[in-house]
Amino acid sequence: MNDGTVMSAATRKAAQAALAAEHAAVYGYGVVGGRVTADRRAEATAAYHAHRARRDALVRSLRDVGGQPVAARAAYALPFAVPDAAAAVRLAAVLEDRVADVYSDLVRAAEGPLRRQAADALRESAVRAVRWRGSGVPFPGLVEHAADGSGATAGAAKKAAGDGAGPGNGSGSTH
Repeated sequence: MNDGTVMSAATRKAAQAALAAEHAAVYGYGVVGGRVTADRRAEATAAYHAHRARRDALVRSLRDVGGQPVAARAAYALPFAVPDAAAAVRLAAVLEDRVADVYSDLVRAAEGPLRRQAADALRESAVRAVRWRGSGVPFPGLVEHAADGSGATAGAAKKAAGDGAGPGNGSGSTH
């Protein structure tokens, strides 16, 4: 995701938040895949692989600019119990919403190829959320939350970091 340029502090912070969200999404899709019905398992598997690929690209981008990518946690607290297929589908939609939120921050903070890749990731997550939920939201990734002034929103970064309300804390890096 890096074009060889220096990454600003705001961009690096937003990229780290996106990486944390991807770690959480990968974890969360492990749960989703184990609970969804057979007719949705291929969709869960495809999403799992897409999030792994985005995660790996973010790790490379951060390393390319001398950053230390945030590590995945051993486990994440899920936002709610996932005892059955219906809950797994709800979890998948929440994961995608959370990932879209942090990528919207990265779109605002980044430039060049990284910005384009963040926009693509936001779009892909929004589309997957619609597929899981069956309906969309007016502006995916643009949840109202207070900005911290760095280009990344405090709410999204906190959620991705695992404050218990987001993917980083059990839902997989989405908030």
